[in-house]
Amino acid sequence: MIGFRTAATYAGLAFGLVAAGCAGTIPRTGTAGMGTTPVEGQWIDAQGVALSTFSGGQFVTVATDTGNRLSEGAYRMLDRQNVEISMTSLIRQTQTQVNCALVSPTQLNCTNTQGQNFVLTRRS
Repeated sequence: MIGFRTAATYAGLAFGLVAAGCAGTIPRTGTAGMGTTPVEGQWIDAQGVALSTFSGGQFVTVATDTGNRLSEGAYRMLDRQNVEISMTSLIRQTQTQVNCALVSPTQLNCTNTQGQNFVLTRRS
């Protein structure tokens, strides 16, 4: 079981996403004609405490131990390797932007607006 402070940290890092009501307002530019985006699916943080699901321009992150929702928001592909994420942390009630680079089909290297880096790995 993870503590509240640790959960809040990971929630903020591993997708604190777009505020409810703003989700879905980000256009999916760069994805026309591509079908599904290269980030669609489930991604887990390096510590294994948060699981993020990307689908149709929306995402949600849950705690792996409790299944509680940590964050939610929207994403858009800037090109085939770069994704921009707007998210709201449901624990901190904060909004943040995250930019990620798809460095391999199974790894996203991400940086939030505060300069914090984290890695997400595709869950098989």
